[in-house]
Amino acid sequence: MIYEQAHAKINLSLDITGKRDNGYHEVCMIMQTISICDDLSFEKGAPGTGVVLTSDSALLQSEMAEGKDNLVLKAARLLFERMGRTGDVKITLTKRIPIAAGLAGGSADAAATLRGLNRLFEFGLSMDELREISVKIGADVPFCVEGGLCLCEGIGEILTGLTPMASMPVVICKPDVYVSTPEVYRAYDEKPPSKHPDTASLLKAIETYDNAGAVALFENILEPVTAGKHPVITEIEKKMVDYGAMGSIMSGSGPTVFGVFESDDGASEAAKRLAGDYPCFFTGVGRFHNTKKPRFE
Repeated sequence: MIYEQAHAKINLSLDITGKRDNGYHEVCMIMQTISICDDLSFEKGAPGTGVVLTSDSALLQSEMAEGKDNLVLKAARLLFERMGRTGDVKITLTKRIPIAAGLAGGSADAAATLRGLNRLFEFGLSMDELREISVKIGADVPFCVEGGLCLCEGIGEILTGLTPMASMPVVICKPDVYVSTPEVYRAYDEKPPSKHPDTASLLKAIETYDNAGAVALFENILEPVTAGKHPVITEIEKKMVDYGAMGSIMSGSGPTVFGVFESDDGASEAAKRLAGDYPCFFTGVGRFHNTKKPRFE
C-alpha cells in the first residue's frame, strides 16, 4: 500500500499576459501549496480489474457513475500509456479540499496519482518526467506534482521554484456558490482591466523575506470578474481583514477567499468567527506548506 497527500494551492498572485491562438490564456502566477490536503492510497489490484477509484465524496462517486471523466483516472491512464502497459490498481481518495473552489483539488489529486503510481509500480520516473505527463491533464497539475512556492508562466507549465516564505497560517473560506472557470475567462476577455498585479515587486519581496510587503502585493486579476457576480467574495475578504488577516484575496477563478495571519491563534479565532457568520460555507485553517525547494529545469 502506498500513500500520498494531495495539497491544495492558493494563488498569491494571478495575472493574464496574453491569449494563444488555441484559446488558452498565457498566465503569470505565484502559487503556494498549503497544508490542507486530500489523502490517497494505492494498492495493486487483481489481474484484469484495471484502475478502480473509490472516494468518500458523494459528488465524485455520482460523477463517476454517470461516466464523467475524472482527473485521477485520467492521470492513471496517461501514466500507464507512457509506460506502454496496462495497470491494475485500487485507488482510494479521501476528500478534504472543497470541490470547484479555485484550490486545485482535482489537479492535486491527479498529481498525487502520478507520484503514487510511480512509486507503487517502481517506474522510476523523475519529477520532471511526471510533470511532462501532467501537462496533458490540466494547467495546474505540473505545479501540483511537486508544489511549494513557484512562479508559473506559459499556460501554467513553465515553473520556477522560489525560495520558500515563512510557513504562515492561512484561513480559507469557500462561499456556497458555483463558479465556471471558462465563463470567468470569457468575461475577462470581454473587458480586460488596464491594471495588472505587480508581480515583479512581489517576487522581490519574497526574495528579501519581506513577508508583510509580499502580502500587501497579493492580487488576482480575475477577482473583479468573479466578485462582480458574487459580492459575498468581497464581503468575506473584508471580514478576514477585520478579523486580523494581514491580507486577503480570492484564489484562482474563485470562489474561495483566503487570508494570511501572523499567528495560529489569530487564524483559529478568525475561522471560528467566519464559520459563525457563514455556517453553510466551507471554512478551514492551514499553513503555507513548504517541503524541500522545488527543482525545475
